[in-house]
Amino acid sequence: VQLQASGGGSVQPGGSLTLSCAASGSISSAGTLSWYRQAPGKEREWVANIISDGRTTYADSVKGRFTFSRDSTKNTLYLQMNRLKPEDMAVYYCRVVQGGRVIWGQGTQVTVSS
Repeated sequence: VQLQASGGGSVQPGGSLTLSCAASGSISSAGTLSWYRQAPGKEREWVANIISDGRTTYADSVKGRFTFSRDSTKNTLYLQMNRLKPEDMAVYYCRVVQGGRVIWGQGTQVTVSS
């Protein structure tokens, strides 16, 4: 399985973006689905998870503003990002853990600037 992230772009503070992560094959058996992000000069940080029982968890920095969802029929993950802040600016990566493998997407750039 390969992951292709898309949907990044440039928005003003307070704006919204929806990221997508399309899998080339089924991810129905994945244990954990995740979004991470990496800002310039910083470590990659976890943003959100969907775990095997369907529960979704978020980093405190995005809780209440971001929504992580999946469309199993399309093997696609989504990250709806609202009320974006300058500190949300980063390259966003999707990640899937399946069959003992950790699979990363290639990243999509999100820029938040006035």
